[in-house]
Amino acid sequence: MLLALSALWGGSFFFTGVALRELPPITLVVLRVGLAAFILNLVVPMLGLKMPCDGRAWAAFLGMGLLNNAVPFCLIVWGQTRIASGLAAILNATTPLSAVVVAHFLTPDEKMTTNRLVGVLVGLAGVAVLVGPAVLTGLGTNVVAQGAVLAAALSYAFAGVFGRRFKRMGVPAMVTAAGQVTASTLVLLPVALLVDHPWTLAAPSLTVSGAVLGIAGLSTALAYVLYFRLLATAGATNLLLVTFLIPVSAIVLGALLLGERLEPRHVLAMALIGCALAAIDGRLLGRTRLGPITQR
Repeated sequence: MLLALSALWGGSFFFTGVALRELPPITLVVLRVGLAAFILNLVVPMLGLKMPCDGRAWAAFLGMGLLNNAVPFCLIVWGQTRIASGLAAILNATTPLSAVVVAHFLTPDEKMTTNRLVGVLVGLAGVAVLVGPAVLTGLGTNVVAQGAVLAAALSYAFAGVFGRRFKRMGVPAMVTAAGQVTASTLVLLPVALLVDHPWTLAAPSLTVSGAVLGIAGLSTALAYVLYFRLLATAGATNLLLVTFLIPVSAIVLGALLLGERLEPRHVLAMALIGCALAAIDGRLLGRTRLGPITQR
């Protein structure tokens, strides 16, 4: 499921690149979550499920929508208008590191271990190798924009921990996904209306419309169903390892679908990321796994 999720989110870069040719960023984000909400709210009753009516559940959906969609999406979109995409990818890949720290302090069962910390650092190095020397472009400049992307990564980490409550509440993954994107749509729609004035935009082409459907149906609706299933079974730290795999998926999809060239550093980077995942997961290391980091 982690590999499938990384492929769906890795494909979102392709869909986004196509859609941004004709649509402003915040409008695209609203279309992404809004169409995903429409799809999931149709699917939920088809599966014999019901959306909750109590205020507690919808307050949780709103919190998840803010932490996992509205806040990080807007921060990343704004940040990427001012810094290079390679640098943004590295900053976004700090999400698992943030998750390790946040989960250590806010959860009873996802404590920081030496394996996890080393694995996260190796994975971050793998993403840096994957992006290449361009990662250093703009480092030290546009500090506010870099801080925005780092804040988005931290928001994702808090979302991973916050979302654990849906399992305790007994809310199915499909319902949680539908509730989150519905709440995100309600939050982001007024922002798009104020900033982008979408009623003044020309009708998008068939190619852009197809990209919007792809990013909404595959990279959002289906992806978040997998996200919440993984969160319930694997925990916040393991789930957010997908951030390491998304650049890998984007590179592989580019090679398969767009004829882009795979370079030796890409293979090295994938090997580093694979080692990082094994170290953090721990099961492949067997008895060599190290214990928790003790506080001094």
